[in-house]
Amino acid sequence: MRQTRVVVVGSANMDLVGTGPALPRPGETVLGSDFVMVPGGKGANQAIAAVRAGASGVFLGALGSDAFGVTLRARITAAGVDTGQLRVVYGASGVALVMVNTDGENAILVTPGANASFLGLTDGELDAVRQADVLVAQVEIPVETVTAAAVAARQAGTRVILNAAPARPLPDELLAAVDLLVVNETEAQALTGRGRDEPEALLELVPRAVLTLGGEGAWYVDRDGGATHVPAVKVDVVDSTAAGDAFTAALAVAWGEGREVLDAVRWAAAAGAACVRRLGASVALPHRAEIDALYTPPAG
Repeated sequence: MRQTRVVVVGSANMDLVGTGPALPRPGETVLGSDFVMVPGGKGANQAIAAVRAGASGVFLGALGSDAFGVTLRARITAAGVDTGQLRVVYGASGVALVMVNTDGENAILVTPGANASFLGLTDGELDAVRQADVLVAQVEIPVETVTAAAVAARQAGTRVILNAAPARPLPDELLAAVDLLVVNETEAQALTGRGRDEPEALLELVPRAVLTLGGEGAWYVDRDGGATHVPAVKVDVVDSTAAGDAFTAALAVAWGEGREVLDAVRWAAAAGAACVRRLGASVALPHRAEIDALYTPPAG
């Protein structure tokens, strides 16, 4: 079977991750236990996750000229992602400050750095998008760039998956180019004004969507089949930081390989579950064998 070609347009950050017994409240200091520094950013995470799930992956984004940028490029490339068109701009790379409690819940502050300068797609970047089977994008980079990539993909017949995170308003031009929208409860509320009990509201924006609910699974909705609940795969949770990225990337890979979308969502749920069993972002992203081990095909 030919590898699915997934192109990810998005952010890259250095994640500074601290663990402790509880997340601090405003003005509070909590004594932590462990610290790790690992590559992250939703774009880089999803590119690495797509490769680990079995795709041929290309990452388009921007890094700073600092030491974090050097390390980020080296780590993303070492993961098997094509970084040949990854930009380097003068200044700081993106950084995420991540706090994780003993239940695996997290709080994250992201400073975009070089990600904010990723504007004006080049001819080479647009060609990469047009040659993909699936384009995956998020909105941790300028929305104008995401829109340009999605429109180019739509014109070329490339499927477009938008993980609309973090929550923010989206232009109609972008939504019109999206084939599949992936959002959590907060993001769904921001886009539709309605939450988890009305996933069908997303269909006013796009033809199909996934509303993720963490440990409660996800809703898949489309304009032909209505709403279907996909249960979560039960595992011991260590850190939920990159679970959504593992989910989105696996969804893109499975859909690009020709699975029905609902079955691709089930496989993606297994990927998210495999991810939360380890601490960190990119280091926790699962390989295909780990996803398959947790995946349960539909009965019949």
